Amino acid sequence: MAAVLGIDAAWTPSEPSGVALIQGTGHSWRCVAVAPSYSSFVGLANGQTVDWSRRASGSEANAAVLLEAARRLLGEPVSLVTVDMPVSTVPFDTRRAADQAVSKKFWANWCSAHSPGPVRPGPLGFNLSRQFEALGLPVATSSTRPGTPFCLVEVYPHPALLTLLNRDRRVPYKISKAAKYWKGVAVRERIGLLAAEFANIRNALDEHIQGIPDFEQPINEATTLAALKPIEDVLDALICCWVGAEYLSANAYPLGDQTAAIWCPGSPIRELPAP
Repeated sequence: MAAVLGIDAAWTPSEPSGVALIQGTGHSWRCVAVAPSYSSFVGLANGQTVDWSRRASGSEANAAVLLEAARRLLGEPVSLVTVDMPVSTVPFDTRRAADQAVSKKFWANWCSAHSPGPVRPGPLGFNLSRQFEALGLPVATSSTRPGTPFCLVEVYPHPALLTLLNRDRRVPYKISKAAKYWKGVAVRERIGLLAAEFANIRNALDEHIQGIPDFEQPINEATTLAALKPIEDVLDALICCWVGAEYLSANAYPLGDQTAAIWCPGSPIRELPAP
């Protein structure tokens, strides 16, 4: 069987990173684990449970530790790692060809790529690339054939969600943007609106990956927007997993060059709904 480790990597080490793990083949996948931080993911491999009521701690990724934790949870090594963070075969501190290509293709859908910089994520993305490459998982670039296993595949969840949800515009599910999405709306109502989008994403993922938690309890208990951030991070990690599953089925395409590429699900000629 194949297995995909998905990482929603924070652009600073002080912020937590969501992690998800799926196992399966073809069109049959199951969720093995989800965690709102690197440390809580490793904790799952050690028999601990995730406390969703506590703020997850941030740290830099240790690729070897994450892969070992995944192996213990699976009983086998992972076949692919997918990550929501700029990665590359060469050092970078500014926009890459991959960022330009995604922005050109998806700007009309409000899904232009963020610009990497010398501070955010700074060296984190290249260091992550080097770690996984040293462990036999090189960055999948524009010259990588879709379906090639044992690679590090970069994912950008916003355009991926256009395909997953068949939307024509960027999905409003980011906690930090809630005040911008719904100006003048009370916090309690914003929580409800975000929870509705979370449910849309989770239900769409559930059509491809069985056994995803419903997150009903932590959502119902949330009294602040910040309390929803761990769920957002885990959903992003699951989106990365889903794109990885599509990639392994050769149903994904790269946008970028031979140093870095952002992989999108489906066909490059697929027509999105008109914005």
